[in-house]
Amino acid sequence: MANKIKVWFDAEADFLEVRFSDAAGYEKETNHDAVMERVDETGNVIGFSIMGVSRFRENNPLVAELVTA
Repeated sequence: MANKIKVWFDAEADFLEVRFSDAAGYEKETNHDAVMERVDETGNVIGFSIMGVSRFRENNPLVAELVTA
């Protein structure tokens, strides 16, 4: 579990990023086209990002599965 979670939202780009670790990693596709997971070199999820986050509201929730190793 992360000691600190970093959240970054860019309103102009409508982009949300959440990081559980500052470790080096890369973006990986998920089962939802708006969501990318950030994984480290061993495949552990260390964060995620959501593109077009404002389109997900109560009547249109975001459902994506992040796979943990």
